[in-house]
Amino acid sequence: MTEQATIQEAWTEIAPGYDEYVTPSNMALAEAALQRARLRSGMRMLDVAAGSGGLSIPAARAGAQVLATDISPAMVERLEARAREEGLTNLGARVMDGQALDLEDDTFDVAASQFGVMLFPDLPRGLSEMTRVTKPGGRVVLVTMGPPSEVEFLGFFLGAVKTAVPEFTGLPTDPPPLPFQVSDPEILREELADAGLTDIRVETANHRLEFESGTQMWDWVTASNPIGAEMVADLTAEQKAAAQKALDNKLRERSGGSGPAVLNNSVNIGIGTK
Repeated sequence: MTEQATIQEAWTEIAPGYDEYVTPSNMALAEAALQRARLRSGMRMLDVAAGSGGLSIPAARAGAQVLATDISPAMVERLEARAREEGLTNLGARVMDGQALDLEDDTFDVAASQFGVMLFPDLPRGLSEMTRVTKPGGRVVLVTMGPPSEVEFLGFFLGAVKTAVPEFTGLPTDPPPLPFQVSDPEILREELADAGLTDIRVETANHRLEFESGTQMWDWVTASNPIGAEMVADLTAEQKAAAQKALDNKLRERSGGSGPAVLNNSVNIGIGTK
């Protein structure tokens, strides 16, 4: 199986959970990123590695003419279903590899990716493709995870699993997993510059997540990207149950025993002009 096919299959497998849990949780952050990018009604916007619409749906709601692309047909189907449900006729979607966009040069006012291109094995190629299809004077936007130490959901999750399964090794740190390859704002700035962009701004923002239970948070993390699911794939049913109970306890402690627990997570919003 080719690398592309492997990636496509991994995302297709988690598409139902991603659409149910993750996409809705990303929309408020997307709205903030699009405001920073000065997206306006009538602009043409490309969303690369769009998932099921966490960025595309808010952009279409704002009146942009949006094309969403993703490598997974299942994600595209779910995105199209969301667009139909909201009557967003200004949002189209296509199955496409973000590292080889089947699109003309100089087409879009804004090319954006939220928690998408940051996962590419060849991130510079993905950024180069986004830049290529952006009109001169248009903007390229990348929303990425911040440093792992400033991502609370990750610390909560790994800590709970380690409480239940002391031998659990967690995530490798050298090199960091793909979601954190541009978690340092300066590295993100360098990548945007290397893609040929100017007037670069990298701002830090807070991605606020709310969780009602350990089970809900477990479902969210394991559906958030294939790495989340793979990380706990070898645990037994008993170990998974124990980890979810430990998560329950940690979330209850954070919330004070009433209402959802709020976790704060650092993200980078990088914007450059072609």
